[in-house]
Amino acid sequence: QATITTHPNHHNTPQLTAHITTTAGTDLDVRTVRSWLRERLPEHMVPTFIVVLDRMPLTANGKVDKRALPAPDIAPTEGRAPRTPLEEIVCGLFTDVLAAPAPLTVDDNFFDHGGHSLLAARLAARVTAVLDAPLTIRDVFLNPTPAALVEHLTARTDRGAAARPALTGEPRPERLPLSYAQRRLWLISGMEGSSAAYNVPLSVPIDGDLDVEALRSAFADLMDRHEPLRTVFATADDEPYQRVLPVGAAPLVFERRTVGAESLDGEIRSAAGHVFDLAAEAPLRVTLFELGDDRRVLLILLHHIATDGQSLRPLLTDLARAYTARLSGAGAPRWSGLPVHYADYAIWQRRLLGEAARPDSVLGAELAHWRGALAGLPEELGLTLDRSRPAVAGHRGGAVPLDFGAELHEGIARLARAQQCTPFMVVHAALAATLTRLGAGPDIPIGSPVAGRSEDALADLVGFFVNTLVLRADTSGNPTFRELLARIRTADLDAFAHQEAPFDLVLEAVAPERSLSRHPLFQICLALDSGAPPRLELPGLRVGDVRPIANGSVKFDLEFLLSADDANGLTGQVLYDAALFDGATVRRMVAMLGRMLRQAVADPDLTLAAADLLDPEERRSVLSVWNGAAADVEDASL
Repeated sequence: QATITTHPNHHNTPQLTAHITTTAGTDLDVRTVRSWLRERLPEHMVPTFIVVLDRMPLTANGKVDKRALPAPDIAPTEGRAPRTPLEEIVCGLFTDVLAAPAPLTVDDNFFDHGGHSLLAARLAARVTAVLDAPLTIRDVFLNPTPAALVEHLTARTDRGAAARPALTGEPRPERLPLSYAQRRLWLISGMEGSSAAYNVPLSVPIDGDLDVEALRSAFADLMDRHEPLRTVFATADDEPYQRVLPVGAAPLVFERRTVGAESLDGEIRSAAGHVFDLAAEAPLRVTLFELGDDRRVLLILLHHIATDGQSLRPLLTDLARAYTARLSGAGAPRWSGLPVHYADYAIWQRRLLGEAARPDSVLGAELAHWRGALAGLPEELGLTLDRSRPAVAGHRGGAVPLDFGAELHEGIARLARAQQCTPFMVVHAALAATLTRLGAGPDIPIGSPVAGRSEDALADLVGFFVNTLVLRADTSGNPTFRELLARIRTADLDAFAHQEAPFDLVLEAVAPERSLSRHPLFQICLALDSGAPPRLELPGLRVGDVRPIANGSVKFDLEFLLSADDANGLTGQVLYDAALFDGATVRRMVAMLGRMLRQAVADPDLTLAAADLLDPEERRSVLSVWNGAAADVEDASL
């Protein structure tokens, strides 16, 4: 049975609503029904909302009781989170135009959430204005999800360029090349020698009856599934290459240590400081610290050459699957096959980019962009340091925690939606403004990592895909925060549109003055991870949050590592080079950044110079303590 009524959407506009019943035992998928209707009806006759009922409510005389029909659930469906800033902006525009109660995903259909021709025209106009990309109503109808619309925009931008080669399982040469990201870390490892700066230590508290042997076997299964975890790096004719060890051949380092609670932190830091020999050992080590009474802390130590931030979810998911299979006695897990492996990506990346010397290649065009975008970049920020910069950077430092809370996080998200940008861009603008106020000048280069997983086939791989972009902020002329944000959005989108060029090749193309005392092109880094962090779920056990461990190594003068989610708000930490800064100085910077963000959210038309970055005690010191005491001076000739 089926009946059609209308129900208001978030704009209070009546929308066609279908209530349907099925025969007992039928599992009906609403998306299937909607697809079936779209094949047979014009779009304006397809119900916006479809509600499945066990039975139709009837009046006393047997007619459908329309007043008893339940209201449709118009909450967003489950779907993928945005993967790129462009997807994030388009998702925000979908959410705003549809007045959805919660942010939409890249898979949400415009017309499933109350969209119609008038709203499609409004969406097309908004996209055209925000992204400077002319769009028509027809484009929206043909590409009704954010993912499809972004793909359409990207394809149109790339029209006339050579088609991207398909990423598939590649025939492998005798010597597997490194990806550009791997090559950079391999070179750094060779120059710095005994350094743990690129270690990625993760700690996980586990309480309960853990099957240690099942866990050990699960990590071995994980190494078998993901090639980077069993890869070592050799050289021939002064060129590095990957040597992927056969399945089962890579030895797993899995240690058990009994420790007391008072010495746990020190033991973890010590284990996290292990220096990997990339030529001889796999880039994964596991240490299980046993505290007694079924309490343990698991340390997963990886080298960055085998992992990145986006690798954490597939790593933990596959580890949980393997442990569950081993615990059940089924042996090794029955994996679904991976579409490609990391070595396939490394080969494909070189085919995609082409030769730097050819202006018609992807790499040649992107390097030309970066030469122009970074022309005249300051060699070093003018930020005041606590101590003079040493001749050679020591890469040792500390960490300052950061917690701006849920309320400010919500305000940043609101401002981002209002200005058609992303929360990252709001934070980037605030950081650039704060650095300018602290004396860094009006030309602020900040490094930022990008995921580098442009192909869907890479989503479930563990590996090092991340690239680093130089985001240049122009704070000159005392702009309002709204004006600065518009500049940041334009510059960041240009940078993200040219993210294929590896950082090392950008560095060679721009050719700044090199120094062992500082990082080239930028000395401050900003990263913002959105969404709830991945968790490790092991059956029958109480597993705590997966937390990164600060091992005392730093790569930059300052590194702002932030995360944002609805539960915790905007949190994170700032790593700093202890040779340059005191912890108290960095804490003041963090406090000033928080004040800049709060004032920008409250009044985006506030100019940078008008923002009040001092706390009451600092203001009293400036106005009264340092400037308030008079001194008697005798008359004398100079």
